[in-house]
Amino acid sequence: MADTENKTGAMQIRKATIEDVKSVHRLLHAYSGEGDLIPRPLSRLYDHVRDFWVAADPESGRVAGCCALQFCWEDLGEIRSLAVDTDRRGRGTATGLVNTCIEEARSFEMSRLFCLTFKPGFFERFGFVRIDRADLPLKIWSDCMLCVRFPDCEGIAMMKTL
Repeated sequence: MADTENKTGAMQIRKATIEDVKSVHRLLHAYSGEGDLIPRPLSRLYDHVRDFWVAADPESGRVAGCCALQFCWEDLGEIRSLAVDTDRRGRGTATGLVNTCIEEARSFEMSRLFCLTFKPGFFERFGFVRIDRADLPLKIWSDCMLCVRFPDCEGIAMMKTL
């Protein structure tokens, strides 16, 4: 468990629970409305709740951010579904969530992580480098086909070696 410090108090980063799924859905829905994430049906979030970490206010329990680590192969994982409430942006919440997912990947002895993003500068701070999307496994494209931007996506593929 990690805490991210900010001007309004610490956010606790913890594994998501079933009770968090509707809050995660709310966050992802807001980002998908902005065109930054693929919309995820509530049922799929329940299926993948164990992939998610959330940033929550330790006093109120309010979920203000989320990020998931999904395993693709024995040595490859994806950081996905990173979303933070607008009032929490710029306060270290997203950084804390990504760092937590990276540490979890290391604990599972993953050797590589990738992400698809519209904000490559953010992920470059963690050591991700741009790669050709064609270098990613075909498995990831099944989710991309659900995106409103498919097939004209401008998302940037990035990889980090652990």
